[in-house]
Amino acid sequence: MTALQHLRKRFGPQLRRVFHLYWRMARGMTLGVRGVVLDGDDKVFLVRHSYVAGWHLPGGGVEVGETFLEALRRELMEEGRIELTGEPILHGLFFNGHVSRRDHVAVYVIRQFRQDRLPKPNLEIVECGFYAAEALPADTTRGTRLRIAEVLGGAVLIPTWR
Repeated sequence: MTALQHLRKRFGPQLRRVFHLYWRMARGMTLGVRGVVLDGDDKVFLVRHSYVAGWHLPGGGVEVGETFLEALRRELMEEGRIELTGEPILHGLFFNGHVSRRDHVAVYVIRQFRQDRLPKPNLEIVECGFYAAEALPADTTRGTRLRIAEVLGGAVLIPTWR
């Protein structure tokens, strides 16, 4: 286990609680955005963060004064060097109750994009890549798996992130 992985495992849950307490006090509701980025073979782009376990769809918080699409564009570039070349399609809005009773996430499907290269690992994103839906990394989160199944497998849309 690397030093960064050790720190993430030891302090990650506490840091998330501190950030969510701050967001709870500073904002009435937290809003997030995620992208189901699909390549020509319907492989989905996933990221693994340094501060939380598992593989996730790329995305993050919507900042004050920022639209969902602005946040999506920013997060995709920051986490995957992905630039939108077409309009993303809104897949759904999800209540993310396991993070906070005030958190909601907008999920978009992206098929038109440009990626000049995979980003190098950094302090936030330690790994990323495209994966077939039937060959996702073992520790892909449940919410991520549900969104992929809804988009690619025709599963019934569930209004909670889970």
